[in-house]
Amino acid sequence: MQNLKLFMLMLGCRPAGRNTEQHDMFFSVGYTVKDLVPEIKAFWPEAKGNIHVDAWREVNLVNGYRVRVVPREAAAGVPEEGADKLFFLNLGGYKPGEFDEFHYKMLAVAKDQGDAAKQARQTAFYKHTGFKGAASHIDDKFGVDVDELFKVQDILPQEVKEKYSLQLTKSSETEEDALHLGYFQLHKL
Repeated sequence: MQNLKLFMLMLGCRPAGRNTEQHDMFFSVGYTVKDLVPEIKAFWPEAKGNIHVDAWREVNLVNGYRVRVVPREAAAGVPEEGADKLFFLNLGGYKPGEFDEFHYKMLAVAKDQGDAAKQARQTAFYKHTGFKGAASHIDDKFGVDVDELFKVQDILPQEVKEKYSLQLTKSSETEEDALHLGYFQLHKL
């Protein structure tokens, strides 16, 4: 029997009235990425179905932790406080002479948001995007400008959160998740 998997997708579309393509991140659970198409369309209704995927990954291993999807009941009784959690971070930064804000999307396993932000400060992106007057974002709460920082469990679709939890277990595995990059139309996933 095939196991359920956590998927991370970068969605793109150009909604009516916009001059450039817009992007958003989407996380959900399924057996294959194709299983997520109805949820993707429901996630971004303003796109009226004109969505594509620019990048996706099956999330299996993050920071030396194996990520598994388990029935919610299986996670009951596991203490939340102090336990490792999976976080999604979207960092923002600038480069001299570039009319753009660059972003770096990352996953981190950490005890809390502060620890996840600490990991973000160690990335090459954070260290090399920014200059006087346009530093890599810094804020008072996390000490690094994080455009977005979410516990992945919290941003799953509601019906997924009600059924499943994410289980993190320390692993000696080192193989990185495959990144699928390109322009993927939903009907061709």
